[in-house]
Amino acid sequence: MELFVSFAFLSFLTFAMLFLSWVFGPSKRTPIKDKPFECGSPYLEEGIKPFPAKYYTLALLFVLFGIEIAFFIPWAIIWKEGNKIFYLGVMFLFILILAIGFIWAWKKGAMNWER
Repeated sequence: MELFVSFAFLSFLTFAMLFLSWVFGPSKRTPIKDKPFECGSPYLEEGIKPFPAKYYTLALLFVLFGIEIAFFIPWAIIWKEGNKIFYLGVMFLFILILAIGFIWAWKKGAMNWER
């Protein structure tokens, strides 16, 4: 019941804020406001200049390997109990797959900053 009351109250509050901002908010139209807007690009320019994709690739690899490394924590917790040889084999297999992915990305030049 408390969950329903909280949801109803927050829904009411959300719609009340939206309604009040629509009623009392400024709504004067100007020619500049009617122009298309691109984030980070002044309205007189043609568009945003291209950004090299190597930064995106490197950032995605960083996130990917960072998330994979986070699997070491649960492994370290379950290491204390149970079959240690099995858990060691599983972790070596995981590290092998991680190393293969790392070597593949390295050979593809994903970590080459000057490409």
